[in-house]
Amino acid sequence: MRVFETDKVRNVAVLGHAGCGKTTLVEAMAYVTGVVSRQGRVEDGNTISDFDKEEQKRLCSLGTTIVPIEYDDIKINFLDTPGAFDYVGEVEEALSAAGAAIIVISGKAGIEAGTVKAWELCEKYQLPRMFFVTGMDDDKASFRKINIALNEKFGRKVAPFHIPMRENEKFVGFVNVVKMKGRRFTDGYNYEECDIPDYLEEHLQTSRESLMEAVAETSEEFMDRYFSGDEFTYEEVSQALRNNVMDGSIVPVLIGSGLAAQGMKMLLLAISKYFPSPANRTEQAKVIETGELINVTYDNDKYVSAKVFKTLMDPFIGKYSLIKVISGTLTPDTALYNVTKDAPEKSGKVYVLRGETAMEVPELKAGDIGALTKTNASTGDTLALKGASVIYPAPKIPTPYTYKAYKAVNKNDEDKVAAGLAKMCEEDLTLKLVNDAENRQSLIYGMGDQHLDVIAGKLESRYKVSIELSKPRVAYKETIKKKKENVNGTYKKQSGGHGQFGVVVMDFEPSGDLDTPYVFGERVVGGAVPKNFFPAVEKGIAESVLKGPLAGYPVVGIRATLTDGKYHPVDSSEMSFKMAAMTAFKSGIMDANPVLLEPIASLSVIVPNQFAGDVMGDLNRRRGRVLGMDPVAGGKTNVIADIPVAELYGYSTDLRSMTGGAGEYSYEFARYEQAPSDVQKAEIEAAAADN
Repeated sequence: MRVFETDKVRNVAVLGHAGCGKTTLVEAMAYVTGVVSRQGRVEDGNTISDFDKEEQKRLCSLGTTIVPIEYDDIKINFLDTPGAFDYVGEVEEALSAAGAAIIVISGKAGIEAGTVKAWELCEKYQLPRMFFVTGMDDDKASFRKINIALNEKFGRKVAPFHIPMRENEKFVGFVNVVKMKGRRFTDGYNYEECDIPDYLEEHLQTSRESLMEAVAETSEEFMDRYFSGDEFTYEEVSQALRNNVMDGSIVPVLIGSGLAAQGMKMLLLAISKYFPSPANRTEQAKVIETGELINVTYDNDKYVSAKVFKTLMDPFIGKYSLIKVISGTLTPDTALYNVTKDAPEKSGKVYVLRGETAMEVPELKAGDIGALTKTNASTGDTLALKGASVIYPAPKIPTPYTYKAYKAVNKNDEDKVAAGLAKMCEEDLTLKLVNDAENRQSLIYGMGDQHLDVIAGKLESRYKVSIELSKPRVAYKETIKKKKENVNGTYKKQSGGHGQFGVVVMDFEPSGDLDTPYVFGERVVGGAVPKNFFPAVEKGIAESVLKGPLAGYPVVGIRATLTDGKYHPVDSSEMSFKMAAMTAFKSGIMDANPVLLEPIASLSVIVPNQFAGDVMGDLNRRRGRVLGMDPVAGGKTNVIADIPVAELYGYSTDLRSMTGGAGEYSYEFARYEQAPSDVQKAEIEAAAADN
């Protein structure tokens, strides 16, 4: 692929709900521009974007893919993103490198939760955007309904640039509302100018009115002229649209069919005309010395700097660091420095990726997207010439809250599993591994159940090892509710020669501090237990609290006091007093009204207002306590509640089911509380069954 100047580059994220047709749309544009000679299909597993085996198996995108296309002397870097909510981290990475976005809508399904999420992300990153309604060749597609819904949901700045032409219930072309010209498809994706059918007159006038309203709202002068009944010239309309689409004041709506590649030429033309090049944008950076935020222009004449916005791990080639060049011209011999890690980087070849295909290029200009191999860089790092004074912000990666326990199916594969998961964590920042030593389990955190299942599938397909995912043990703890005095613990053993002998008498009571396992003290008088054995007694308590007698969970919040005991001048030892203390602990705790404590989380659930009641009802069913409801911008409610951590298992899936994918949640550990009797009984019985 040839080198493109900054003003000839467009970096466009393709967003939308899962299954709305994003990958098909990108594939159609690749076909129309000659990148591929035959248009691939998601169902056939032969598209440029979905090259991963798990994507082909599940018939959906699971990661962001770069698909560069040349059109009309410009280069468009499409960032084809997954629509499933489990992969919002991938979308965040893509948007950190994008300069504009296409929000794809299924003509049949209309506005979905993923459509709204895409809009919100564009608002967050202040990206110019356009809607593309695909699947217009479907009999059930209704552009009028979608257009009305778009205006109701996102305001009057959403303006239709096209309306469909249908004959005999077939999608045969469209009317360009800006030029007021008909366009009829000829062979495949090509079209020719035609007269506007009479039956579209009413619909066209409504759409034209909507477009002119959007144009009028771009300036006070235009607004006055509009209300005075003046007509805008084509040149005025065209220039106003160009300026205001670029700054996000107007959002065009285009139509077509990804499967039939219809409307692709008009979409490519609109991208070329209305979306800004990096030369029209700036990148925010932080000055290292002062922490001040500045805006850096995309300039080929400045020092070389770039940001790593995504990492790809190829099991054969190794690591690709996907970069966006911010300033300067990056060549293979550039001596890069990792500003974030304060370490030199290996200089190597420069590539442009198209799907899984890496194409070597002689250089990358400012604003363009490419890849480096064999670097030590991580996602979010800034690469530049040594001495660079700025760092670019890393992508905003969401926190994973869904977790499961995992273990290698084959114990001999444990090292391979660890190595494979480490590589996948480097590639996917929404993946997190935790060693829960207290409960003797390994935990894997992700964005949802599907995400974790896909990780298991990728481990098998890429690294030929299998893991078993299961419901994790909840981090319960044990404590006592009353005081038990004069608990005797005796350890005697005679095996010829010196024996073992130790007796302790202890008091056990609540300490009132659930953050500390135990507090040890002694009130021994008369030397009943020599002082040199006190540490052994405490060691016995320290080991005992690791696994409580009730259900095997760690014990917290107890005070253990040594009050009396017996020793033998020959047979007593540290071991004998440690074992005696452990015996006393087990007996004393069981007589001091032991209870199970469960972890409680502070939960925040943000949902559209219409789902707030359903969410609260569900939280009550899960033993949650709703503490409040706060209004959130965009017609949403933040439901705040305390809830047992045990009841959050599977919550991600249930919340999406309740809200059609529109809800999101976060939580953090708050405290421990006594578990209800039925929960305690079930856990104790389960522990007994395991033993």
